[in-house]
Formats: sequence, C-alpha cells, structure tokens
Amino acid sequence: MTTPETPRSRDPLHGITLERMVTELADYFGWAELGERIPVRCFNLDPSVSSSLKFLRKTPWAREKVEGLYLFMLRDQKRAARSQDD
Repeated sequence: MTTPETPRSRDPLHGITLERMVTELADYFGWAELGERIPVRCFNLDPSVSSSLKFLRKTPWAREKVEGLYLFMLRDQKRAARSQDD
C-alpha cells in the first residue's frame, strides 16, 4: 500500500525558523555587518538572538528584510561552493 507523497514546498524558507535565520546570519556576517545591512537597534546595540527575535516577531518589515538577506546569504554560499568545485 503506497501513500501519496506530500507535495514539497518550493519556498526556500519553508521549515526554517526565524531563530535559525538570525543565528546563521550573525555567524555569516557578524553582528556589526548585520547591523549595517539592516540598521535596527537589536542588531547594533547589545545584539543577541533573543532580543532580535522579540523585535522581529513584532515588526513585519524588519522580518522581511531578514528573510531577504537570509536568501541572499544562501545564494552566496551556493555560488562559493560552485566556484570551489571548479
């Protein structure tokens, strides 16, 4: 007996938590550069994942910027991986 497969989402952010995005962005760019790219207080003044999450959950426009930067980071990482394979 086979079960129908659940269609996979084409959304690259599907299943990725906001906490994971902020953590990976901070690791990739560092808090200082993250604060330059998205100039909000939670990234510039005493930055932490928990303070960032509190702000981003209440502020849709800032969350959209974080999601966009996260997608940019993923594309950048794929490009770098491809260039190393060549």
